[in-house]
Amino acid sequence: MSEIRAFLSNFNIVGPISLAVTIPWIMFKMFSAAWLKQGYNELVGKVVVITGASSGLGEALAHEFYKYGAQVILCARRRQELERVRTDLLHSQCRETTYPPIIIPLDLSEYHNLRTHVDKILSITGRIDILVNNGGISQRGKAKDTLIEVDQKIMAVNYLGTVALTKAILADMLKKKRGHIVFISSVQGLVALPDRSSYSASKHALQAFGDSLRAEVASENIHVTIVSPGYIKTQLSLNALVGSGRLHGEMDATTQSGYTPEYAAQQIVKAIITKKKEMVLSTLLPKIAILLRRYFPFLYFLVMEMRAKKSTLKDLAVNQDNQKKE
Repeated sequence: MSEIRAFLSNFNIVGPISLAVTIPWIMFKMFSAAWLKQGYNELVGKVVVITGASSGLGEALAHEFYKYGAQVILCARRRQELERVRTDLLHSQCRETTYPPIIIPLDLSEYHNLRTHVDKILSITGRIDILVNNGGISQRGKAKDTLIEVDQKIMAVNYLGTVALTKAILADMLKKKRGHIVFISSVQGLVALPDRSSYSASKHALQAFGDSLRAEVASENIHVTIVSPGYIKTQLSLNALVGSGRLHGEMDATTQSGYTPEYAAQQIVKAIITKKKEMVLSTLLPKIAILLRRYFPFLYFLVMEMRAKKSTLKDLAVNQDNQKKE
């Protein structure tokens, strides 16, 4: 009997404590849901420029923004693929209020001409509310085997082209005292990997530019979000450049097992409407690598050396097999 009384006595204490924790938690969740809903509603009519919109993550982002009523400006080199994405958008289910997508073919590596494309967009829409810098190219190969022309091309697209487009659009945002600039960087912009020297360098540069820009425009009501994804199941590795400049042409196992573009797009749009300054979109392992680099650099260096050695041995084995076949 005394045990039952003790149990009930404990319950009398635990009950109020549970309520004191649960009620605020429920209220917080309800407030967060309402805030998110308002954020999505505010996308209606927003002019969103997306680079690299012809496939992969850029295409998924176009669908996600269009679904919430934004007017998407599809930018990439391949007009035919942009036409396909535009047709898919027009046939997709979305809000009652829609704005026809606009196609602007452009090449980020031709960064001296990007101002002309921006002027064309502004002449049609009158403003640009959100810029999503998603276009880019990856790389596979050791630094010693990579031609300097490959470094130049990757830097021209991933960094110089992105910066030039951002500056061209920023001028109008500053006039209007509003806007949101998004950089799709990479986990490799935070931690460099062997065989990715050119790609990691371009994303490191983009991270630094974005951080500086965020501080400079904060007082102008312009937001900057840097997204650092891990592996996403796109054609990035297929289109990556090897040391000689030719295409890699292979789907890496890590890329194959990555997040779907649709899931990544949902998380990125959510980060934009909540005005996050930065987001790492990855599984646990890349996040551990980031922590190691920051707090235990000696361990990070050791792990990367082991990874590089493993890659070298694999390349030697492949070369030996090729020689035997010849």
